[in-house]
Amino acid sequence: MDEFSARVVAEARSWIGTPYVHQAARKGAGTDCLGLIRGVWRHLYGEEPERAPAYSRDWSEPQGDERLWAAARRHLLARPLDTLAPGGVVLFRMKAGCVAKHLGVVAQTGANASFVHAYSGHGVVESPMSAPWRRRVVACFEFPRS
Repeated sequence: MDEFSARVVAEARSWIGTPYVHQAARKGAGTDCLGLIRGVWRHLYGEEPERAPAYSRDWSEPQGDERLWAAARRHLLARPLDTLAPGGVVLFRMKAGCVAKHLGVVAQTGANASFVHAYSGHGVVESPMSAPWRRRVVACFEFPRS
């Protein structure tokens, strides 16, 4: 893992234990999965690239609008699905036919693959990248290195 990726993973892991709070993005106080990514962004670059609009828990499912995916494409660098790497951002589709609405930061790859994410009812945790999680990954990204 290079130095930049190590910084991303260390920052994501520093959020572990933060309670889950919908639409929040404050380490130690509360965050959701998007808030975790926003917090890592602020750590790396300072100000966020755009203000996150208010969003419901269904993430525009009724309209089928992939708003989270579109925002990730605006600010992160897309990577092929088969290139999960530490420090990368993964986007999950939790149910077939629904919009992608969950994010995490890859912490480790290989036999002990894991990712850090804010999960409703659990807060920020590091979870194994198990087969059920891996099959839900629909996109991979990385933070810009600038």
